[in-house]
Amino acid sequence: MTEIASPRISRPRIMVLGVQPSTPPFRIVEIDGFVVGEAQTLIDVLEIASAYGIKVHDLDDPDVVRWVGGDKFTWTTHR
Repeated sequence: MTEIASPRISRPRIMVLGVQPSTPPFRIVEIDGFVVGEAQTLIDVLEIASAYGIKVHDLDDPDVVRWVGGDKFTWTTHR
């Protein structure tokens, strides 16, 4: 009998959504599925996480942070 392993789909505690066209542009930050703030920089994401007691050691770890609509260096809209 062969076992079929299901792929592991994790939901990280921190989700950084795509850039919102505004002046200045920002990204919405969710923690545990709740909108908790807006970030204009990478530092803002770290500060928001810290305010919720989350220590981020690796911003590239998809089990910790999921970047939607760009990566950690995407902070402006492309026109």
